[in-house]
Amino acid sequence: MSDPLEILLTNDDGIQSTGIRALHDALAEHANVTVVAPATDQSACGRSMSHEVDVEERDLGYAVYGTPADCVVAGLAELGPDPDIVVAGCNKGANLGEYVLGRSGTISAAVEAAFFDVPAIATSMYVPVSDTPLSEIDLGPEEYAEATRVTSYLVDNALEAGVFDHAAYLNVNVPVADGDPVPIEITKPSKRYEMDAERDGTRVHMRDRIWERMDPDTLPDPDGTDRRAVVEGRISVSPLTAPHSTNHHEALSALAEAYLETGNLPE
Repeated sequence: MSDPLEILLTNDDGIQSTGIRALHDALAEHANVTVVAPATDQSACGRSMSHEVDVEERDLGYAVYGTPADCVVAGLAELGPDPDIVVAGCNKGANLGEYVLGRSGTISAAVEAAFFDVPAIATSMYVPVSDTPLSEIDLGPEEYAEATRVTSYLVDNALEAGVFDHAAYLNVNVPVADGDPVPIEITKPSKRYEMDAERDGTRVHMRDRIWERMDPDTLPDPDGTDRRAVVEGRISVSPLTAPHSTNHHEALSALAEAYLETGNLPE
């Protein structure tokens, strides 16, 4: 019998969140799980990094007074054994579209792992927008059942299947559990971006309007995108790469070659 997998588990909602506890309990049934997670909610912090953080031991694992990126660096370099895979989540709220990839602490944890050459899975749960703010919606462990099921499935099978030979990490978005398992769709991040701002005296209010258009009948995103898959009730799995790739092209090369000939250099 092979040794159980070593998993580093983190999130951005904080070590006290229901989502990370649900994932821990599911993964720990067949793997060694080391939790290194923020001591407080660090949602939407991106890949912010600290120079020094306080750490304390909790019943679930290590609580780091820092960001998800801090947790991954601390976990991989110091606090935990060498993991086979990093798992981030389960985030309460979806992480959909290209524009969230740099904002989400959940996804940023997976990206940080990629720089260590450790495969990663970031799992988030789509909670339909209502009049109640997401922060005030209370979800029980049973509502994370689909998220824990698919994450466990991917952890158990993706490494051996060679998935991470072609992807640095997987961005997984899951509908709230509602009975039977739902299918997986391999997707691309949506390209939609609908941020705007409004000034009110000395303050400017930023508003993300993309969540206002999540009705399946009017959703503007095309087939094959993460937003459409999740809104229509499927699990979205986007295989993504990190670090970012470059795109060399003739126009930029021509500018570079002409730089010293422009005559705009100092005397």
